[in-house]
Amino acid sequence: MNTSGMDIRYLKQHIEDKIQHSFLERYINKPVINEDKLRLLVEIIANTKLPDYKKERYIVTTMLVQIALDTHDYVPSNTDENENKEIKLNKQLHVLAGDYYSGLYYFLLSEIDDFDFIHQLATAIKEINEQKMKLYYNEVSSFEDYLQLFQRIDALLIIHVASYLHVTILGKVAEQWLFVTKLNVERQRLSETGYPLISINGFGNESATVVKISQLNTLLNKAINHLKEDLNKVNKDNTGLIQYIHHQLPINTSNVEEG
Repeated sequence: MNTSGMDIRYLKQHIEDKIQHSFLERYINKPVINEDKLRLLVEIIANTKLPDYKKERYIVTTMLVQIALDTHDYVPSNTDENENKEIKLNKQLHVLAGDYYSGLYYFLLSEIDDFDFIHQLATAIKEINEQKMKLYYNEVSSFEDYLQLFQRIDALLIIHVASYLHVTILGKVAEQWLFVTKLNVERQRLSETGYPLISINGFGNESATVVKISQLNTLLNKAINHLKEDLNKVNKDNTGLIQYIHHQLPINTSNVEEG
């Protein structure tokens, strides 16, 4: 398996075919496939010695788990006795859809008797849910703590896959790259709209933490430096991943004016 654009398109279509469900699509939005994570998984798995059918199965099943987790996140945590039947049905269907996508990954991996990989993904899911509970109960003391927790949650699936394949450094690179991408998107939107995108209540004695562009620039530059350090440790066999990230890296973060 190479990592051409055609392969990415094929895998994306393959995943879309797997998650297609006419009943669910009548009532809830079609799941979004995170192409950054798909690309990272392809680059991480492509240079392993796994047979091609396993490479494809690992990529597809990991993305199914990601979609299942993302779908469950769309379910509001608050409950209201007065909410109408349509809202209740929407919540129930998001839970059902998430469970359905989770079931698909178990089924696909069981077909090739890869229970070690099932265990690896199940461990990642458990850790992700534990970290999400920290966010839910606001067990963070600063905005930077929040960002680090978010950064970890966002990349945990890929981190576990990289660890399972004995390429831990690629998991670290993926984590830093996803974080850089997130910060850059936040910075661009804040610059364009003039509105703070991140406002989090309950940090110590602060009533709220509002991020400014200057803070995002500082965090982004720091994350880029960490990412470049990790990229220098990557085996040259992974030139596709190195080139992809270098091509996508944001530039001139210090030149964006304060909004």
